[in-house]
Amino acid sequence: MILGFLVNPVAGMGGAVGLKGTDGVVAEALRRGALPASGARAKMTMNRLRDAGFQILTCSGKMGETVLHDAGFESFRVVHTCQSNSTARDTQDAVRTFIENGAELIVFCGGDGTARDVLEVVGRDIPILGIPAGVKMYSAVFAVDPAAAASVLGKIAEATFYDAEVVDVDEDAYRDGELKTRLFGYARVPCIANQVQVTKGIFEDQDEDRAKEEIASFISEIMRNDTLYILGAGTTTEYVAQKIGTQKTLLGVDVIKQGKILAEDANEKILLDLISHGDRVKILVSPIGAQGFIFGRGSQQISPQVIRNVGIANVIVIATPGKLARTRTLYVDTGDPSLDAAFGDSIQVISGYRIAQRKVICHPGTCAT
Repeated sequence: MILGFLVNPVAGMGGAVGLKGTDGVVAEALRRGALPASGARAKMTMNRLRDAGFQILTCSGKMGETVLHDAGFESFRVVHTCQSNSTARDTQDAVRTFIENGAELIVFCGGDGTARDVLEVVGRDIPILGIPAGVKMYSAVFAVDPAAAASVLGKIAEATFYDAEVVDVDEDAYRDGELKTRLFGYARVPCIANQVQVTKGIFEDQDEDRAKEEIASFISEIMRNDTLYILGAGTTTEYVAQKIGTQKTLLGVDVIKQGKILAEDANEKILLDLISHGDRVKILVSPIGAQGFIFGRGSQQISPQVIRNVGIANVIVIATPGKLARTRTLYVDTGDPSLDAAFGDSIQVISGYRIAQRKVICHPGTCAT
């Protein structure tokens, strides 16, 4: 099979520094100290595919060539030369060139914005698969992590191809705490069970609200005055903040102690500074609806270093029974495979007032179907 392979070098750079995306804010992400991550994630996939027998078409430099060299590939063709600072047009031009040279599958590393750019060229004519490296990744065209992308590609002859949603978020509204999503179209995607994510689900009904209230009541009872609480994004954690008499940013990461906000919409640097003061620390997160990601989507500010410093034992996961019923398994994709593995095969999820469920954590490539 002939693969077209490209990397969005700036994908995901806005996450750890609290920008909730990178579209249009690359310069600001760099000013805040953001580091590129997509190349390393693409290499995690390609390291596993050196002997898979694919013919690979790619782009110059950081848009593909560098990753393939670093992953030990000796044979591939650079068919598109990109600008020093790659753009959406580079992505689209590269995909057109891949197709002109016979590409049968487009593999890209990036986020929802990159998926949109690829879809605009391929439509439903050529299948695509995303290696996740963005901040939000609401679309259903991504493998659950880089290892899973390699698993799908390594078993491509066994894959089922289906229509998957390409969805993107209005990042300006997202940075202002408002979630606006838009369906841009459908792409053909190869799938091996448990290796490709679904579109994010949003659950908002009366039963869900009541369940969030019960969870918040229980969490508020067990919160200690000597403990710093890092609250991830989402409506369930928002209920917890409201229960203790404060407000949090719906789509950001906030820090609370003694019922007061110490930091709103905190980035990784702020989190690391606050947890270095010697307090007890807990991380309170809710998995992304339907997708099941505890870490790795939407809250990259809670980075591997933050999690390691706090300790996995101090991670509290909360989710309503309705969300859990629609979320078959949970995932962890921090970008640090050894940390992901340290979460083990299951985790307790608080799902009501003094009620918890044990949910399986699926480690891509090894998880049972």
